[in-house]
Amino acid sequence: MNINQITGLILAGGRGSRMGGVDKGLQPFRGAPMALHVMMRLAPQVGQLMINANQNLAPYESFGVPVWPDELQGFAGPLAGLQTGLNHCETDYLVTAPCDSPFLPTDLTASLGAALETQDADLAVAITGEGSTKQPHPVFCLLKTSLLPHLTQYLQDGGRKIDAWYASLKVVEVHFADDSAFRNINTLEELQKFEMP
Repeated sequence: MNINQITGLILAGGRGSRMGGVDKGLQPFRGAPMALHVMMRLAPQVGQLMINANQNLAPYESFGVPVWPDELQGFAGPLAGLQTGLNHCETDYLVTAPCDSPFLPTDLTASLGAALETQDADLAVAITGEGSTKQPHPVFCLLKTSLLPHLTQYLQDGGRKIDAWYASLKVVEVHFADDSAFRNINTLEELQKFEMP
């Protein structure tokens, strides 16, 4: 899959409630805002980048990529951010990653894209583990931009759960061996732990 046909979307639209209401993506992590680490890992894998954020837009805009708030009001979750990204996407495919995942795989887009094409799927999603330890990572996904009307209808009908929307699509799961690459930093305690030498 040609990376110029893929736009990367960093999801930073949450309230940061598990971090005490602070904006997770803007928290300092190893010398830079956490979302900037995500952006630097994702940038070589895509043709364009954008950020979905619902607060502190100016600091995110300083990263030098477009920043779009949810079109649905009220912090409606990752699907609202995904809808916004699809609405502004000018390429055939969109890949997403959350703003609190600074270790995301450097082959995320290539692996998801290869599986999507091979299986002729609508959406490819990352998983780790196997059997009873299998863990899907639904906000690490690559999907066809043409899914926008389908997602918009789902949201208009009151749907908010990402897994339920995926269940209505042809989805391929892509296994990644390194669980730690998908580690989210959700609390200030975790952030401090990673900051320690």
